[in-house]
Amino acid sequence: MRTNRFYLLAGLLLAVAFITLSAYSIKKLETPSTPPPLTRPNAVRPNIIFIFSDDHTHQAISAYGSKLAKTPNIDRIANEGAILHTNIVTNSICGPSRATLLTGQFSHVNGYKLNEKVFDVRQSVFPEELQKNGYQTAWVGKMHLGALPHGFDYLNVLPGHGHYYNSDFVNSKNETVRYPGYVTNVITKLSLDWLKQRDESKPFFLVVGHKATHREWLPDIPDLGAYDNKTFPLPSTFYDDYKGRLAAQDQDMTIDKTMRLQEDLKVHIDYEKSGTYNRFTPEQRKPFQAYYDKISQEFDAKKLTGKALVEWKYQRYLKDYLSVANSLDRNIGELLAYLDKTGLAKNTVVVYASDQGFYMGEHGWFDKRWIYEESLRTPFVIRYPGVVKPHTHINQLVSNIDWAPTLLSLTGTAIPKYIQGESFLPLLKGEKTNWRKEAYYHYYEFPQPHHVSPHFGIRTEQYTLARFYGPKDFWELYDIKKDPHNLHNLYGSKGYEAITADLKGKLKKEILKYKDEEALKILESN
Repeated sequence: MRTNRFYLLAGLLLAVAFITLSAYSIKKLETPSTPPPLTRPNAVRPNIIFIFSDDHTHQAISAYGSKLAKTPNIDRIANEGAILHTNIVTNSICGPSRATLLTGQFSHVNGYKLNEKVFDVRQSVFPEELQKNGYQTAWVGKMHLGALPHGFDYLNVLPGHGHYYNSDFVNSKNETVRYPGYVTNVITKLSLDWLKQRDESKPFFLVVGHKATHREWLPDIPDLGAYDNKTFPLPSTFYDDYKGRLAAQDQDMTIDKTMRLQEDLKVHIDYEKSGTYNRFTPEQRKPFQAYYDKISQEFDAKKLTGKALVEWKYQRYLKDYLSVANSLDRNIGELLAYLDKTGLAKNTVVVYASDQGFYMGEHGWFDKRWIYEESLRTPFVIRYPGVVKPHTHINQLVSNIDWAPTLLSLTGTAIPKYIQGESFLPLLKGEKTNWRKEAYYHYYEFPQPHHVSPHFGIRTEQYTLARFYGPKDFWELYDIKKDPHNLHNLYGSKGYEAITADLKGKLKKEILKYKDEEALKILESN
């Protein structure tokens, strides 16, 4: 009897074991070898901090070879990861560049072609995909879209451009709160506050959007006069005569005629009437006014005219701009130090980028907008320990439509079909890839504020071809290798017929690929 019971029990145990083993085998077959992003441990999915400045050009970053200023913390990101040498924008202006970051689309697709408009929040943005993948998302600081897009668990952003001192911020509840202090410092503090209070069980994506170095370049108190002992050399193109370049001849963005003594260079500031300066506390105003009163006295004593005046304006412009950049780089260092201290640096992608390039006196200009090199190329450095090797240099053409898909691919998040860019993660990892040889550009804003003619075109590894339209219709062609400053318009020159025809064919392919119907109509009109 005991023997029968023994065999019965043994049979039952074998049956249970068989059923369990079979169920396990079935489950194993049904489970993919690589778990989907939502089930991956946080150690596999990196955090991302995207530091996004305004008008901070590569000519003012020492990692890019600049001798104007030192930017040790931006340089640190580049040295510990990758630096992109030919990262260009699709539309060289502030708000549209941010819209391109969020959507991975050209301006004609996301609808945000001009500054000071309202971003269509009904459209998809890539942080929504990160949220689906279990990420917390936040944007702090300058956004400049006229609306609060979806895709963010936390928002605390400047209305418009905000102010350098004691600026208002708008939060996720659409409440406006004024924060005392210098805006770059405040943005860093708010960013750190969010990092400290976040849900630590989830990976995060944080945009730190800085107002610096946007016009009118008000330095922080500790940075006043930081470059007063330095005299900057004039750019070789400072006295450009714009020969052969119709668009460059007909703009309004020169240091000579466009830059304003009072508003831009702080000569005889009206502290009472100005909406910028009447925000100052007495403690802020005293050292600020003392410094710029001396500048005003210097200006009055010199009685400058002609070239002496424009060169004085140039020196003052660079000294203020670079002093503002000092605070920017210092605050980036504070953020990096926090990542080091908390151990987050090991699994956090850190990106530093600007919304476009900017003129530091080249061609006698300030501002941006053009397809020309100084405003077309924007800085982009990225650090990802264990994935991107230190001292990586990328020379291929990367566009800001590529930023969103690259960030998604870094996190193992699927790239939605609406995104027009491509992930350049293979370039970051040093892999061989069939990467693009040309990149498309289209600028719209005319005639205000700087009277830059609307234009579209392509930048290849060697050439820039641009079609200007609006009040006048004409073409421009530049050989970047021979003419990096875009001084000699080769369009129509003997010997360039075949090159021009080839570039026009490539331009049309880009227009068709990205469905820019307005450009296609102009291109086919003559």
